Amino acid sequence: MIPAAFDYEVADSAAHAVELLSRGGDEAKLLAGGHSLIPMMRYRLATPSVLVDVGRLDDLRYIERRNGAVAVGALTRHSELEHSGVLAEHCPLLAAVAAEVGDPAVRHRGTLGGTLAHADPASDLPAAVLALGGTLVARGPGGDREIAAADFFTGWFESALAPDEMLVEVRVPASTGGWNYQKFNRRAQDWAIVGVAVADGGSGVALVNMGSTPIRAAAVEQALADGATAADAAALAAEGLDPPADLNADADFRRHLARVLTRRALTAAGVP
Repeated sequence: MIPAAFDYEVADSAAHAVELLSRGGDEAKLLAGGHSLIPMMRYRLATPSVLVDVGRLDDLRYIERRNGAVAVGALTRHSELEHSGVLAEHCPLLAAVAAEVGDPAVRHRGTLGGTLAHADPASDLPAAVLALGGTLVARGPGGDREIAAADFFTGWFESALAPDEMLVEVRVPASTGGWNYQKFNRRAQDWAIVGVAVADGGSGVALVNMGSTPIRAAAVEQALADGATAADAAALAAEGLDPPADLNADADFRRHLARVLTRRALTAAGVP
């Protein structure tokens, strides 16, 4: 299908992008890599009247070690995460999950900030940032504000970002403890039917495609904190969750996958 008509603006700075968003109101959308927004526009699931192109803002592409954490510019591409020496040393989970996103063409255009702002519960990287206990930095007309990853995802393709805000940075604690990412899909490039990200030996466990947002597996985390084995903790992975049913899997199959994949991920992360 052909997208609805829209105006196109190119931002020359983050401040300029925020100004253009403010001017466009609810009808303005940011364009970074475009792999999520453009398909939605083609199917007219999204019909913005203004696209604000931020893909050329190189000052928002960086990966830095900073005060016991790793700071990542929102326009850093998946391939840059995948091959980052800083992440390999200080937060290997984020690099490993980035390598699981789509195919090389997607990873060379898609951005971390765009993926998080899109807030797709079937996406890999939001769950990784959630498991790591990350913080997202949003910039709007009033300046910057920090949003905990646990508070950022609010519903199906919905986030805590205001219409006139853009993500500028993602911060995750340095994390080299036991980690792993497992996902089940029918083809290598498909979205995860279910995925599980484990950080710091199970202190952070997040699930992909088990609800309307990425979800912390709180029952698993608590069981591990209380001394449960990987098998016993994983048995609680789907507790209290209402996963979606679609052509790929019904809810019960997703619950089963969550338990199986969580056990695999915990075992691979070194949890006995």
